[in-house]
Amino acid sequence: MATALTLTGIGHAYLGRTVLDGVGLTLAAGEVVALVGPSGCGKSTLAHIAAGVVEPLRGRVERAYRRHGMVFQDPRLLPWATARDNIAYPLRLMRLPRAERRALAEAAAERAALDAADLDKYPVELSGGMRQRVAIARALAIDPDFVYFDEPFTALDVALKRRMQDLVIAASRALHFAALFITHDLMEAARVAHRVAVMDAHGRGIAGERAVPGTPGERGDGDLYRLVASFLADDPLFRHIHDVDERRAP
Repeated sequence: MATALTLTGIGHAYLGRTVLDGVGLTLAAGEVVALVGPSGCGKSTLAHIAAGVVEPLRGRVERAYRRHGMVFQDPRLLPWATARDNIAYPLRLMRLPRAERRALAEAAAERAALDAADLDKYPVELSGGMRQRVAIARALAIDPDFVYFDEPFTALDVALKRRMQDLVIAASRALHFAALFITHDLMEAARVAHRVAVMDAHGRGIAGERAVPGTPGERGDGDLYRLVASFLADDPLFRHIHDVDERRAP
């Protein structure tokens, strides 16, 4: 299978303090990999390096995909722009004609289950869940073949988080994009991903990986609960994923 992203020997530091060292990870085209690990171990930093937002101090990033989108924990919407214009913003940067931008933005909004009536609203008029749908639609509007999700649903309640996960699963299956999905929620990781990678507690590489049986969107809740319970109770790889080190950079 073709490779979408390869990270080799990635290292990084903030103010002289090492946060990542020797991290390597490969994602195949069309594969969703969830990256979990203790809070503060450098998961988000790694995603930002992979996406080119942050330049690593050492190591190599090879992006074999055509175009990527990003979804953050904070929707990061332009407060002065409508939902439609927020979705279309990256299309504007691509200098697409206005009519084409509008059509692509509305198609992406529909895929993110946004009502047409909400597209003329401003972010302040939307709920937290609706703002995150706009952020997802913005990422999908550019027809990406890779998407970075940086803990996108952490601030949402359980029921809404599940609906958003289903949205991501459906979009990844329909559009066949690969994705690196950063999360601290092991159940979320097991629901959305083909494979779970666990970051070392101190950012010293990937401690290990586990394939998730079955296909995202087709796994039963009972099977997922049993799998996650087994990971937490019996698999030493997941022993420290709920640890917190508040001194480390995100």
